Amino acid sequence: MTSMQTEVSATSPSDADDGVVFPLVAGARSTSATGRAVVADALRAVAPDAADRVLAVRDWRSGYVAPFREMTRIALVDPPAVATIAADGLTAVHGRFRFRRGGEDLPLEAAVSDAPPPSTVTVEGRGRGGPDVLSVPYRGGRLVAEDLDRQLDRWLAAGTAEPSFADAVRAVMARPSWLDLAGVTVVVLGAGAQMGPLVSLLGWGAHVVAVDLPEPRIWSRLIGVARSSPGRLSVPVARPLRASAADEEIAAAAGVDLVRRTPQVLAWLLGVEGPFTLGSYVYADGAAHVRASVAVDALTRALLAARPDVSLAFLATPTDAFAVPGEVVEDSRRRYAARSRVSRAARVGTAGRLFRPNYSRPERLPDGSLGGVNDSLVPQQGPNYALAKRIERWRALQARADGRLVSLNVAPATRTRSVLRNRVLAAAYAGAHRFGIEVFEPSTSNTLMAALLVHDLRRPAAVANPATALAHPLELLWQGANHGGLWRNAYEPRSVLGVAVALGMVQRGA
Repeated sequence: MTSMQTEVSATSPSDADDGVVFPLVAGARSTSATGRAVVADALRAVAPDAADRVLAVRDWRSGYVAPFREMTRIALVDPPAVATIAADGLTAVHGRFRFRRGGEDLPLEAAVSDAPPPSTVTVEGRGRGGPDVLSVPYRGGRLVAEDLDRQLDRWLAAGTAEPSFADAVRAVMARPSWLDLAGVTVVVLGAGAQMGPLVSLLGWGAHVVAVDLPEPRIWSRLIGVARSSPGRLSVPVARPLRASAADEEIAAAAGVDLVRRTPQVLAWLLGVEGPFTLGSYVYADGAAHVRASVAVDALTRALLAARPDVSLAFLATPTDAFAVPGEVVEDSRRRYAARSRVSRAARVGTAGRLFRPNYSRPERLPDGSLGGVNDSLVPQQGPNYALAKRIERWRALQARADGRLVSLNVAPATRTRSVLRNRVLAAAYAGAHRFGIEVFEPSTSNTLMAALLVHDLRRPAAVANPATALAHPLELLWQGANHGGLWRNAYEPRSVLGVAVALGMVQRGA
């Protein structure tokens, strides 16, 4: 039940040694050595023993899950540690990673050095007017008004999403004027991502500043979306174009690789007029995902230092380790107590390996309340994926603490193309519903997540707003979450993953 949140590659394989790179460790670019060191550095000040245990993990590819879970647990039970872990983790990233240029490994600061920006073309939409109601595609139909309201109730009853998610969606439903995004600018890094908000934002009249690879197939589609919308799309192009340039000519020249050309992307974004939200939706396979996340963080840090009018937006994957409040733990325990006889027998018959409770041990917080760690990490996704997503979380937590508006929402497991190409993951998704996990279609997920972004930008009381007081710093991550049911499920996800795969294989006729 893993979730690949976005679809677009972040670097070109033929240029893998250019731009942001892993550092050389004993003469090789070891992703394991670097990832292990970054996690240890993040923990050193708050839990030196835990940091030592991280460094003692020999096989990081198979042993990374426990350290990421423990890092989350420490942050939950020691709220001041949240800021320290985030700051020290980001310091480690920026101190260890390098920017390779001209055959030389330079400090990461070179990724934000002076460089000429690419040229810009703005594609004006020809559509008229924005929506007067929030409409969400779902299972071949549309959820609007009462139908959407009833579906939100069904998701809450099933434990698919948090009540704060439904509250946010209902707030947007009640204020359709929020969906008029004329005058709102959002930078979308990874513009072609299936999980990204570009289509919805353009449909709601926003100005979208788009960054993605220089691949005409990507830009042909995005330009087509923009033309049919009431919004407008600004794109970087490799050379100046005539104002009358055809869309095909724009698509052929559009795009920039942010991993290789980070300084150019930064220079381009520094020139964006007016306030904007910087949204990161990049994804790549394996180590390239980390390189992309580091490149994004380098330019994010530089933009925040240079411009006080920049806010941030991220999507979190549900297949991670999250701190959750006590109410979620209690709901999961109620569901576990009501589990079927078959699952009870299977747990006994497998000596407790299958159908383990989701929260075997709740955590006591300093104020006396209870919480828990939802461990939905899936080893098959690998430590690079976990590190890439954790870098985003660290930046989000630090930026909000520094007074920036930060929209970070947990998106549900979604049937993106990257997931369905993997036979095992596709089977797990097919069997997930047997355990109360809903897997969403991309159009449903990205519309709901775009609506949550609008909520976070428009509603003063949203947790995205740094003026909103939080009971715990990690509340930024658990408020508004649609985790597909992973948090409130009766079972620890990894204890039923194999069964879900087997059932899915049968269902798919594999």
